[in-house]
Amino acid sequence: METTTWPVLTVLTFLPLIGVVFLLLIRGDEDVVSRNARNVTLWVSGFTFLLSLVLLINFDPTYDGYQFVDRGQWLADDGIGFMMGVDGISMPFIILSAFLTPLAILASWQSVKHRVREYMIAFLALETLMIGTFAALDLVVFYLFFEAVLIPMFIIIGIWGGARRVYSAFKFFLYTLAGSVLMLVAILVMYNIAGTTNIPDLAAYAFDPDIQFWLFLGFFASFAVKMPMWPVHTWLPDAHVEAPTAGSMILAGVLLKMGGYGFLRFSLPMFPDASVTFAPMIFVLSIIAIIYTSLVALAQQDMKKLIAYSSVAHMGFVTVGIFSLNAQGIAGAMFQMISHGLISAALFFAVGVVYDRLHTRDIDAYGGVADAMPRYAVFFMIMMLGSVGLPGTTGFVGEFLVMVGAWQANIMVAIFTATGVILGATYMLWLYRRVVFGRAEKDEVIALEPLNRREIFIFAPITVLVLWYGIFPAGIFEIMDVSITSILEQINVADINVSGDSQIATAALGE
Repeated sequence: METTTWPVLTVLTFLPLIGVVFLLLIRGDEDVVSRNARNVTLWVSGFTFLLSLVLLINFDPTYDGYQFVDRGQWLADDGIGFMMGVDGISMPFIILSAFLTPLAILASWQSVKHRVREYMIAFLALETLMIGTFAALDLVVFYLFFEAVLIPMFIIIGIWGGARRVYSAFKFFLYTLAGSVLMLVAILVMYNIAGTTNIPDLAAYAFDPDIQFWLFLGFFASFAVKMPMWPVHTWLPDAHVEAPTAGSMILAGVLLKMGGYGFLRFSLPMFPDASVTFAPMIFVLSIIAIIYTSLVALAQQDMKKLIAYSSVAHMGFVTVGIFSLNAQGIAGAMFQMISHGLISAALFFAVGVVYDRLHTRDIDAYGGVADAMPRYAVFFMIMMLGSVGLPGTTGFVGEFLVMVGAWQANIMVAIFTATGVILGATYMLWLYRRVVFGRAEKDEVIALEPLNRREIFIFAPITVLVLWYGIFPAGIFEIMDVSITSILEQINVADINVSGDSQIATAALGE
């Protein structure tokens, strides 16, 4: 592990909380407080993103281990300590969290009009907890961040959500908390056996295969809800429908990825025998999720609910890739999570843009939006095509690699997984045609205002990344290669010699 004299990762994690302090010190009437709260939050989240880029620039993708490690003395005599670090698995998610947060703040610039300061405090606290979840190298610290994420999101949905916001917030909270109780029990068992909660040490510890069985189930209960996997996915559509636009952007863009990250960080390296044992079960659950939720998406009249169900289907691709237990599958799952984080955030923002104008998400209320909002139609089209996996977008790279990995693991799994691509194209093209194409006949649609500069600024960087990494994906694979190889070596599935070049991407894509 590479330690650093300056705790850049700790500073990055807790920097948003400094913004919270500034927000608490703001004084004045409601308009002044609201305006200053927006500005402070945007500046702090923007600076946090810039600091994350500094972390990325100094990240060595050829190093096999954790970098920027920061240790603290906290219950150190008992094998528990504050420890943070990043590798090729956690780095992309930290960048994603820091990138989407200021965009989510901008998405809330005009739509949130009451309790603005409290809303911004919740978002800055959420950013700290998201980054901390991906950076923690101690199981106890990870668990604290992982669970605390529920609190600001619960508040965001429950206070600034839609008509059924309280019901949806409690359903979201109880589902995710219930699953995590079993993970806490598993953590206690691991500590009792290994005498430490240090994640690198636990990854190197050889747990008895019989114990792995139960430990895997404990972690699976939490990660499956977080993904969410079928049949514990029902909290997600409700949460998305009632959440404000920015809440949906972060929920789909980052929070859903914590389950996949958990499988890669804990389940595969720490419980390799159990991972192999449970892979067929997870394949079945993933295929059901891909096919069933895609069919449910086809029946939706609410734009947000349709995209929410599509997220469950896309996360099914992720779990298929992870438990293919080969380089292509895991690389595809990682890439799919990053791609979905960008595309789903943009899709939910696209819904929020027209909802702010017409105050309805009913698909039948639209039609012919392209006439009034041509730029919106272009951005929406690119994200829609990325969601269905069009070549040249990030969605294609992730889904293709997952299916390559699934084919190597089980041909029938690959065939059933591929049906998700067809169904995904069906419901997304159906949505786009009914909302954007056709003749604008309703007066409200004809009078729609075109995108403003703030909305274009939110769409533009996501669009650039979706297209750029869809054409040149090696830049992301180079970050992940060594860490993926390390996971594969720990589960004794493959012995791959990875140099500084992106050989996993090369092998899969033939570059």
